[in-house]
Amino acid sequence: MLNKIPLTVATFGVIALTSSAYGFTAGGEDIRYEVDGEAYEGYFISAGDNTKGSVLIIHDWDGIDDYERQRADMLAAEGYDAFAVDLFGAGNRPQAIEAKQAATRALYEDRERMRHLTLAGLDQARKEGAALQTVIMGYCFGGAVALEIARSGEANNIAAYTSFHGGLGTPEGQAYTSATPPIYIAHGGADTSVSLEDVATLATELEQANITYEVGIYSGAPHAFSVFGSDRYHERADKRSWETFKQWLNEML
Repeated sequence: MLNKIPLTVATFGVIALTSSAYGFTAGGEDIRYEVDGEAYEGYFISAGDNTKGSVLIIHDWDGIDDYERQRADMLAAEGYDAFAVDLFGAGNRPQAIEAKQAATRALYEDRERMRHLTLAGLDQARKEGAALQTVIMGYCFGGAVALEIARSGEANNIAAYTSFHGGLGTPEGQAYTSATPPIYIAHGGADTSVSLEDVATLATELEQANITYEVGIYSGAPHAFSVFGSDRYHERADKRSWETFKQWLNEML
């Protein structure tokens, strides 16, 4: 069950759900890999020989769990290779609120490392056979990371970026450039962690940078509205945003 706590922009995330919570059995594989001599564990599923492209999934503040695995499997069923990157390290799947805050804070305070680990996951996905042309997307904390990579321009062969109920703020000293690939934002209208003013500010930045973008705002949907089985789950917002995301992928890849 999702803990009912106030969330700040720096601590997006939701409590992990077990597979029994919604009857999910993973169809892909957990992948162990190393970054700078440290162990990480992602998740990969191939769409097969006729893949349309690939999607890199960035987890929320509790690390990879069956939520990211299920989304990856859903993407594979649509014809996309999917890799869920691990930013916390193998075995580090924080459960306590304080541990989740500490794990995300460490990366918010070291954005170079945040980007490095994300790009290492992207490299690993391609080593596993994921298609080169990629959409990077993330949930909550992961959505903020996806936008961090978008601003940096450090990832290659990226078709687009997507954030589901993620952090939208641009840190001081950073900016989007006109070379940034298209961005899709899925946001809950009732999100009290990331305001509609934050959405408008981001849209203004993207407009000024002449970036192709799309923002979906889903009325009544709270922060973390797409998390199956949680008390924040908003079925209409989840289904409509997922259908839009599939259309987005079809256009971008």
